[in-house]
Amino acid sequence: MVALSGAKSAASAVGDRHSRFIWLLLALGALSGCMPATTHMASADPADPAAKVAPVGYRSTIAPYTSLRPATPAPWRGRNEAVKPQPKQER
Repeated sequence: MVALSGAKSAASAVGDRHSRFIWLLLALGALSGCMPATTHMASADPADPAAKVAPVGYRSTIAPYTSLRPATPAPWRGRNEAVKPQPKQER
């Protein structure tokens, strides 16, 4: 029984060191995530309120829309003649 309890305590000590190592790695990883980025910006800093930006314009997405209701009935022959392709002229 003594040998068995000695084996458990040795395994416990190894597991204890392993868990401390894991916690150390996690703490270092958390601290490295808090470090500021040290990259250089290729253009103006977007956080700078004095940075120049392109002007904003408004253009409606439905501007050419015109309502077709209520449409007055027209004779179907007249409507067909209005949309039929024009005959090609011979030279």
